[in-house]
Amino acid sequence: MNQHRTQTTTFDIALLPGDGIGVDVTREAVKVLQALTPKLDGVKFAFHEYSVGAGEYLKHGNPLPDEAFEACRKADAVLLGAMGLPNVRWPDGKEMTPQIDLREKLQLYCGLRPIRLYHEHDTPLKRYKVGEIDLVIVRESTEGLFSGRQSQASPDKDEVCDVMRITRAGSERVCRSAFRVAQKRRNQVTLVDKANVLPSMVYFRSIFDAVAKEFPDVHSGHVYVDAAALYLVQRPHTFDVLVTENMFGDILSDLAAGLIGGMGMAPSADIGDGCAVFQPSHGTAPDIAGKGIANPIATILSAALMLEWLKHPATVKGAELIRRAVETVLEDPAQRTPDLGGRLTTTEMAKKIIARL
Repeated sequence: MNQHRTQTTTFDIALLPGDGIGVDVTREAVKVLQALTPKLDGVKFAFHEYSVGAGEYLKHGNPLPDEAFEACRKADAVLLGAMGLPNVRWPDGKEMTPQIDLREKLQLYCGLRPIRLYHEHDTPLKRYKVGEIDLVIVRESTEGLFSGRQSQASPDKDEVCDVMRITRAGSERVCRSAFRVAQKRRNQVTLVDKANVLPSMVYFRSIFDAVAKEFPDVHSGHVYVDAAALYLVQRPHTFDVLVTENMFGDILSDLAAGLIGGMGMAPSADIGDGCAVFQPSHGTAPDIAGKGIANPIATILSAALMLEWLKHPATVKGAELIRRAVETVLEDPAQRTPDLGGRLTTTEMAKKIIARL
């Protein structure tokens, strides 16, 4: 972050459009941030774009070049589109996931997945109105069942095992993050685990309960992951903040996105102690890439999360302006991209949001 004599603060943003529709939606999010800048007293953004993902691998053999990683490590924040393509895989058959590499290498342990209903038209749960579904999933993003992803497994073997890794340090820091998020919301945290079956989850729960004592103002509780899936469909309004293991969070985030219109409405952030990456929860959707029909809202709302995380008074104000603009645009059920039953293009949706800033 650079401060000039005029008291202008310039935030350096590493821009990683990635693959597929990541390129399409990131472009529009940057347009929103550029349109917003004149309203942010004393704040500017310097965007530095880097090639990452499956396309970069096909060109140069590395989906996350050292230059791009170092830029992410040094930047004030990272705005990412989406990475990976189903048909571009490592020799062992696994899809490339440089976004997970970033989480692990930069220790971005706090995966924020905000879920908010902007219009009753967009939910399959028709009894819910605007804002009545409003929760945050806090996903531990550096260990859990994902910790075994680098292991090799031959199809000739008779057995393959994945290891659920739960550490005290990792659990404490993500649980504390969840409680701090709740203190800014409705003071309620629910641990999602499988402590009735898995020893690792019994351990995770014991750490959660210990951390809960540090936050006496926040109500805490537990729910098993299978029950959480049921309750998210039956009564999502009863949840405020849910904290959970990596794989459970991955699955429940998609389920929760389905309650508010789908992945195109689901922003996310992966936050560590010194770095943070902001990206839509959706993937690269290569079948619609370049067609101009992808929903940019998840990426635009991710940019709002980025502004909030930067903690400058002007960027915090800017985050709220973006959210209000999105909500105002979506008040009209006809203003939708095709994933929500509308006809707006990616660019048209962004333009409408910019007009409402």
